[in-house]
Amino acid sequence: MNIRVGFGFDVHRLDEGEEFWLGGILVPHKKGAVGHSDADVLIHTICDAILGAADLRDIGFHFPDTDAKYKGVDSKILLTDVMAILRKEGYELGNIDATIALQKPKINPYIPEMKKVLAEVMSVSPGQVSIKATTTEKLSFVGREEGVSAYAVALIQKL
Repeated sequence: MNIRVGFGFDVHRLDEGEEFWLGGILVPHKKGAVGHSDADVLIHTICDAILGAADLRDIGFHFPDTDAKYKGVDSKILLTDVMAILRKEGYELGNIDATIALQKPKINPYIPEMKKVLAEVMSVSPGQVSIKATTTEKLSFVGREEGVSAYAVALIQKL
């Protein structure tokens, strides 16, 4: 069996008045992430982990922020496309393990919905999508509530 692992990391600035899309859902908060697309840091991280596991470059290669068609795009569309790319190469997702670093808001109440949405988008079971949350104990840009970051690993296997 051909098993591969990929790692993803992403960061987005938080600004007042922006929508806060995280894990494919809209999280109520006074600040939201800023980016070319909807700035869903968790989905972007997962995309990079999947693409990296298959040696298929990164999210910026496939969906460049210089392309106007991705301006404001729903990141669930990007994840759907990444899964199609992965499967076209003959791979299937084993699992995702992701961690979101965010001081506020507390997102633990939203994790079950994120898992459900992401599993549907990737056509896998919710048990294949692990999402955890942490703060940075008020240290760094995350602790000062200036930004959000996320990390993910993906396990894929050749069919």
